[in-house]
Amino acid sequence: MKISNAVKMRIANLCESRGITPNALSYTCGVSQSTIKSILNDESKNPTIATIKKICDGLDITIFDFFNDELFYDLEQEIQ
Repeated sequence: MKISNAVKMRIANLCESRGITPNALSYTCGVSQSTIKSILNDESKNPTIATIKKICDGLDITIFDFFNDELFYDLEQEIQ
């Protein structure tokens, strides 16, 4: 799995487990709806750590909590 897919799936799973929509997430974390949408729709292949940190803040979790998930255990090596 590529990291962009893992990030997308992690955000979607966290929203679902908390019963919030991506739009509600954008409001609570201060990231635009279009940015959240582009991540979730695979339009943004490389969300920044700053954006992920804002999302974590909105979800009231740490960066460690975000990445401490099975989705990130077996990522493909991505050579650019």
